[in-house]
Amino acid sequence: MEKLQMTPDLLRSLLQGTAEAVIAQAEHLTVLDQAIGDGDHGINMKRGLENVLADLDNITAKPPAETLKAVGMTMVMKVGGASGPLYGTLAMTLGKEWPTDDELDSAKLSQMLVASIEALKKRGKADLGAKTMLDVLAPVQQALEANKSMAEISAIAQQAAEATIPMKATRGRASFLGDRSIGHMDPGACSSTLIIQTICQLLEEKS
Repeated sequence: MEKLQMTPDLLRSLLQGTAEAVIAQAEHLTVLDQAIGDGDHGINMKRGLENVLADLDNITAKPPAETLKAVGMTMVMKVGGASGPLYGTLAMTLGKEWPTDDELDSAKLSQMLVASIEALKKRGKADLGAKTMLDVLAPVQQALEANKSMAEISAIAQQAAEATIPMKATRGRASFLGDRSIGHMDPGACSSTLIIQTICQLLEEKS
């Protein structure tokens, strides 16, 4: 990935694109969560991201780092269950780690994701292999560290989400099912992949 100057307009288009992509798949996310969770992941993500879209003008009027923190706060305040705190932590940590010159490249994004993964581990008291969104974010971070292309990162995210299907959940509500959690994609891994693939696609289109 070449160096990228993250302007407010570009960040706005990424936020709008990812929010719309996840909202469009809300029903699919709910079906996944009905199999091994509360059945509300799609509904919760839709509610939170609709609030982000409704306030997008105000949110993106801030500097990019503050924009991400505002997105995180919106998710925490508007989304119930585990999704709000986890996605809120992700967005707020990315904002906290944002470079002062708003210039991003694969190495910097990788560093930001390392910090975000550590924050998510603490927030969710989970680790890799527990059948959570971390099982997608970790290989994506490694792909960024290796300076893979957007297309490669998109494919790696999809493979990582599919790799959660044979996993046995050891964190979250799915862990209550024990072996019955095996055979289903983790909803958080799916929504994470949707966001990553949308960002990859939008950045490719603008390059």
